[in-house]
Amino acid sequence: MLLVGVAGLGALAAAPASATGGESTSAGAAPLTGVIPAPSSVRAHGSPYEITKRTAIRIDAGSREAREVGDHLAQVLRPSTGYALPVTTRHGGDAIRLELSERERGLGAEGYRLTSGRGSLTVTAKKPAGLFHGVQTLRQLLPARAESDSRQRGPWLVAGGTIEDTPAYAYRGAMLDVSRHFLTVGQVKRYIDQLALYKMNKLHLHLSDDQGWRIAIDSWPRLTTYGGSTEVGGGPGGYYTKADYKEIVGYAASRHLEVIPEIDMPSHTNAALASYAELNCDGVAPPLYTGTEVGFSSLCAGKEVTYDFVDDVIRELAALTPGKYIHIGGDEAHSTSHEDYATLMNRIQPIVTKYGKTVMGWHQLTGATPVKGAVAQYWGYDSTGADERAQVVDAAKKGTPLVISPADRAYLDMKYDKNTKLGLSWAGYVSVERSYDWNPATYLAGAPTSSVLGVEAPLWGETLKASQDLETMAFPRLPGIAELGWSKPATHDWDTYRTRLAAQGPRWDALGITYYRSPEVPWPAK
Repeated sequence: MLLVGVAGLGALAAAPASATGGESTSAGAAPLTGVIPAPSSVRAHGSPYEITKRTAIRIDAGSREAREVGDHLAQVLRPSTGYALPVTTRHGGDAIRLELSERERGLGAEGYRLTSGRGSLTVTAKKPAGLFHGVQTLRQLLPARAESDSRQRGPWLVAGGTIEDTPAYAYRGAMLDVSRHFLTVGQVKRYIDQLALYKMNKLHLHLSDDQGWRIAIDSWPRLTTYGGSTEVGGGPGGYYTKADYKEIVGYAASRHLEVIPEIDMPSHTNAALASYAELNCDGVAPPLYTGTEVGFSSLCAGKEVTYDFVDDVIRELAALTPGKYIHIGGDEAHSTSHEDYATLMNRIQPIVTKYGKTVMGWHQLTGATPVKGAVAQYWGYDSTGADERAQVVDAAKKGTPLVISPADRAYLDMKYDKNTKLGLSWAGYVSVERSYDWNPATYLAGAPTSSVLGVEAPLWGETLKASQDLETMAFPRLPGIAELGWSKPATHDWDTYRTRLAAQGPRWDALGITYYRSPEVPWPAK
């Protein structure tokens, strides 16, 4: 039997099955150690489990959450296998068992245990999110062709053994900018599915910026009908109705992701200022904006209508959002004086808490006075000034939690190299290795490691118009950020990770994901 703890998983991840002792008994099945994110522990033993035409997906009677996960698994596997895979509460016969047990305290809210052997495969979790994450691991243990939407040839083998897995961080997020270029509900859902495969649990939606306002607000209707009518380059823009937004939130929840809406303030507000003249200090509405420069717009700190506007927006958005957070931006307010910035942010934060939500903001929020519990999202990078970093560190030492999103590591819209056609490069080029090879707990020197809630990978949309554009920039870097958020630091090893990453290529081909075949990664030949 092979036992792999967190310290040894990376070294074994690239090893062939015949080199890993117990895994040789699962010939023809993918190694348990090939999963992304890397699991907490792996024990390879025994014979593989095979999914056949007789296989059912068994759940406990009365468990709606388990049935939802079972239905999800069946929907993934039915097209490729051609098997019925009924989701049932009946005992007996060949089955993949999905079990929820409150007694599994050690697995926490998102952990799972997957046990596979001849005639039996069981995924056990304490909570539904853990069961869902276990199913994502099961998907990766099956051949890549299992992801196809057309019937493929078997066999459908899962290596014998046990994976027990819990996340390193509670916050593992990705941000999607729908303001620079509008993305449809279907495009957002597609990205949600891609995040879910790698156990991400937060979707941060950047819903407003200078180029477009994307969420309907009944009390200020011109925000969308006028402010949402354009995008970078002058395209048609678009916006989400409240029904659209609820559909996105519900779909994300079905994949165990929490949606975090962002209304960026006080800068990045030209779309709102163009929609309503009274929001401007001089009472004159600027024209709509389709460029990419930043920092020129600002809400007016000295007008009470500003705070009436913010109250209405937050009130309506909070009512639509079941999740914990509302993000209020706060970055790049270059045309706002420090005094006005502090006034605005110190008045806006209590509005968020009034409606029962927790404040999130970009790390410039620490230049005001973060309210108790407010989360600062650090996007600084190598060129960030020492004073700015020190300000964030000081806030963290005083109790402000941090989400780490360094622009030169985690920003998925940064170019891979000088030849990358899409994306930007103001934070430098971000190779696949650079995006993976860092530690969130120690990235911001001086900040208490206990202050770090987790990581987030933003994807800004100045140059990205279609799902293929998003995917080219997100893949193959997104799985690495997911692994930094989920896996223990002892598993982080570039040389073995790149081999596990290469094995994802055929899976992405089967899923129709457009990805960049980085020369850093030893991709299988097509």
